[in-house]
Amino acid sequence: MSRAKRKTEHIQHALSTADQGTSGFDDIAFVHQSLPDIRISDIHLHTTLGELSLSSPFFINAMTGGGGQKTLEINKGLAEAAKHCQIAMAVGSQMAALKDDKQRETFEIVRKVNENGIIFANIGSEATVDDAKRVVDMIEADGLQIHLNAVQELVMPEGDRDFTGALLRIEQIVQTVQVPVIVKEVGFGMSRETALRLKEIGVKIVDVGGFGGTNFACIENKRRSNIIAYFNDWGIPTAASIVEVVQTSPSLVVVGSGGVRTALDAVKAIALGASAVGMAVPFLRTLVEQGVEALVAYIEELHRDLTLIMGALGARTIDKLQRVPLVIRGDTHHWLTERGFDTKIYSCR
Repeated sequence: MSRAKRKTEHIQHALSTADQGTSGFDDIAFVHQSLPDIRISDIHLHTTLGELSLSSPFFINAMTGGGGQKTLEINKGLAEAAKHCQIAMAVGSQMAALKDDKQRETFEIVRKVNENGIIFANIGSEATVDDAKRVVDMIEADGLQIHLNAVQELVMPEGDRDFTGALLRIEQIVQTVQVPVIVKEVGFGMSRETALRLKEIGVKIVDVGGFGGTNFACIENKRRSNIIAYFNDWGIPTAASIVEVVQTSPSLVVVGSGGVRTALDAVKAIALGASAVGMAVPFLRTLVEQGVEALVAYIEELHRDLTLIMGALGARTIDKLQRVPLVIRGDTHHWLTERGFDTKIYSCR
């Protein structure tokens, strides 16, 4: 099967398999503040990812490209919304464009539409330094996502079966490219062990890509004749994954993604320690079903709701939001307790 056809199938199955599983955000409860002492107009949504300055903690996470005209139109619409709302955007894996020049335009359209926006290139951990440089140059990217997707590859009928050397390749890319590197899981969560190994080779930004959002095991199983069902529930829920990384490696900048569906989910991710939140399928579904104007309205609604929730918590900035008290309960509390993490750090601050 061609990569272009596979990309089209991924889009179709992503829309049909979304909202399966739990990200753990339901286990997070804020401690109510009766005297927030704040003016809503004083709230600022600006945040930083390493050396990158973002006007909003929301960004459009990696989805597509490399699938011909359909993925070009999707990336064009996403880029238009990102430009209008002044939020960052990541493209999907650009390996297809490295192997087939005809697919370059499906990614290049993002920079053509959003000339001055913050855009992340994207490539897998199998990439070489030369590959990384080429995908960054292709879209004049401000940052580079390197995605980790071992489980997806194992379920994918035509997927990779050799994952050796990935850490060394990532280290070489981090040391060579001239833009910030974000190492990103694709829906199975990032553990403290992985975070520590990435930190040791110089990675400074990670996207936990936790369980609870787009499920690439389910997506690939829809493409198989014989289903590998046990991977459908595989992974670390996003809420627990954020805590694993933040408490283990506090110097790492964390992106919370995986099942972020509402502004409240985003606030919880940030309060757990994320500096930004990535969303994918909710944006994709809105664009495909309702168009660019509806996507713009959706993003503006997220910003409005985020501001109101920050007001209720008395948090004027993203930095202050990261320090509000909250209680972790349920399965997330059990997971973190069994893994040796101290949840009282959050409830008593």
